[in-house]
Amino acid sequence: MPYEANPADDARIESLLARMTVEEKVGQLGVFADMVRPFAPDVNPEANVRNAAEVLEQVRAGRVGALFNGVGAAQGRQIQRVAVEESRLGIPVLLAADVIHGMRTVFPIPLGEAASFEPELAERTARATAVEATAAGLHWTFAPAVDIARDQRWGRGAEGAGEDTFLGCAFAAARVRGFQGEDLRAHDSLLATPKHFAAYGAVAAGMDYNYVEISEGTLRDVHLPPFKAAFDAGALAVMTAFNDINGVPASANRALLGDLLRGEWGFPGVVVSDYTADMELVAHGYAADARDATLRAFDAGLDMSMQSGFYAAHLPALVESGEVPMAMLDEAVRRVLSVKAAIGLLDDPYRSLDPARETDASQREAHEALARDAARRSIVLLKNKGDLLPLRRDARIALVGPFARDRDNLEGCWTLFGDRSRYVNVEQGLRAALADGAVLDVVDGCAMEAELEGGIEAAVAAARGADVVLLAVGEPQRYSGEAQSRTRIELPPAQQALAEAVAATGTPVVVLLRNGRALALQGAVRDAQAILVTWFLGSQTGHAVADVVFGDFSPSARLPVSFPHDSGQQPFFYNHPRTGRPETPEMSEFKARWREHPNTALYPFGHGLTYGRVEYGATTVAAPALAWDGTLRVCATVRNDGVRATEEVVQLYLHDRVGSRVRPVRELKGFRKVLLQPGQSLEVAFELSRADLAFTRADGTHGAEPGAFDAWIAPSSATGKPARFELLPPA
Repeated sequence: MPYEANPADDARIESLLARMTVEEKVGQLGVFADMVRPFAPDVNPEANVRNAAEVLEQVRAGRVGALFNGVGAAQGRQIQRVAVEESRLGIPVLLAADVIHGMRTVFPIPLGEAASFEPELAERTARATAVEATAAGLHWTFAPAVDIARDQRWGRGAEGAGEDTFLGCAFAAARVRGFQGEDLRAHDSLLATPKHFAAYGAVAAGMDYNYVEISEGTLRDVHLPPFKAAFDAGALAVMTAFNDINGVPASANRALLGDLLRGEWGFPGVVVSDYTADMELVAHGYAADARDATLRAFDAGLDMSMQSGFYAAHLPALVESGEVPMAMLDEAVRRVLSVKAAIGLLDDPYRSLDPARETDASQREAHEALARDAARRSIVLLKNKGDLLPLRRDARIALVGPFARDRDNLEGCWTLFGDRSRYVNVEQGLRAALADGAVLDVVDGCAMEAELEGGIEAAVAAARGADVVLLAVGEPQRYSGEAQSRTRIELPPAQQALAEAVAATGTPVVVLLRNGRALALQGAVRDAQAILVTWFLGSQTGHAVADVVFGDFSPSARLPVSFPHDSGQQPFFYNHPRTGRPETPEMSEFKARWREHPNTALYPFGHGLTYGRVEYGATTVAAPALAWDGTLRVCATVRNDGVRATEEVVQLYLHDRVGSRVRPVRELKGFRKVLLQPGQSLEVAFELSRADLAFTRADGTHGAEPGAFDAWIAPSSATGKPARFELLPPA
């Protein structure tokens, strides 16, 4: 819920500010590694390392505003006791961590969960995550990632909601609501931090930490809206991005942090750097040294410095010299203290630090059931030739591939605290669903990146003895996430060779694809009779896969990213601007395409099949024109001609035919998941207003322009026939 200032809190904060030394004020702006509690190792480069005694001494001296990536309620109480009872002013410490898509119970990676097209599902998994994280002694998470990722070479696309801004906004808001709950002061409320502000998903060539060259229109129309949606949902913290934007690093970007975030949007919360991002201003060549970096970052509006120690080392002298006005320092500290007040820490410093609650396992069963449901709702059925799926339980199945028995690649990136003892791999899930385990033959075939001696021979033998092959292949977990950019978004060669050998037997193949991004599928994987995108699904991977494979759950997810024909198409996204030489039949060879491939996706954004057979009627509009201040109903009838009930994601797309800036060929503007029984028809309607047609115009203003528009109600971004309407000018 949106935060409202409390006059009593304001008075307390002003009283504290009046008594604080400059060093204590600067201390509130420092975020440091929590070395007192068990700390998540190997997730960041070492910088400014301290041991537990040194951390506690800094807390005692009032020189720490927050600690991160340590967990444990009992030791968290020890930290807070030192802060509250042994420091001069008794200001509690914020305890934070990277809790991205699950705590002890691990849910699908955010990209996979976005495939559900169910923001309410993300809200429920974030709520469960918050319950577990706060029980483990945390107040604050550095999530959700709301970056729009249009280049699948970039590894951190796994942490967001894909390539579409409309979908990204819906999931950003849902995850904030889920993490924070209805009451920020509740013991199970987890302060959310949308990241990475901003345009991190637009790094050049999909290379992590790279530069960003971007137009103002694209920045505002594509990359900023999910942050605004998160703030409107009540987020009180935001994390800056590592990248520069048109030459100015985000962590020292006054136009971004001051003019837009504070000025235009009126954001009242705290701005925290990503790990040592202020330090990296020197490597960027934007700051001369540590002192200069501190001045530039703080002056631009960066409130809290994570791990570099630059603020502690240099801000006091900058204040003393007058280069940083005391009023500016006070305002940053005021924001930090206001957030601590908003979540109840000033009244109850030991909130979310109850050891008894941490050991309470009463919600474990419910969270595992949610993890299973979230996982199966995230699985996308790309292809199902001849209705090969779902499988009969008496079919002889060869489960082949390095992910068949694997338990180390279920989580996906940025899972620091999962309870691995509860993970269910694919073999376990399938065996649990079978009455006769003898029908399942399991062979690795190869390792993740290397051949196994005799592996292909064993896989071929298993395939020949089976009615169907479940081919469990994909990316190793470490291929996606931070610092995991790829030049070729394909399977490792050893896995591709395994696929080719198995397919050559002639036994039908169902690919179980595990991935943290869209992949360019090749050869036998691309040509398999059926393909399921299973992402990194978390704790309940095996059960979820079995539910879909055997038809206990009809797949209902859709692609939140476009699968290209080839890696070389990147960056590729469905809502690209029109070109003057589009790939149309009437154009000659001089058109927008590659020599090797058309300018299309192998599987487009929004694509996904079900076990039903859903047919779409024509898209219709209620009137030929939309009045400037009016609304317009757009509808279509969908019908399930199959014999199984199915959930269908009905999608609304628009295209502005003429604009002051070249407009995307299509843009998602609505979606609805509907349940259709066999033989059932349902009219699905969306209501449009002028706000749905707005964009950043050529003059830099935001709004709609009168003119002609196309509307599609369709099962993907590449299907359907449009209806046309006109937006009338103001009367």
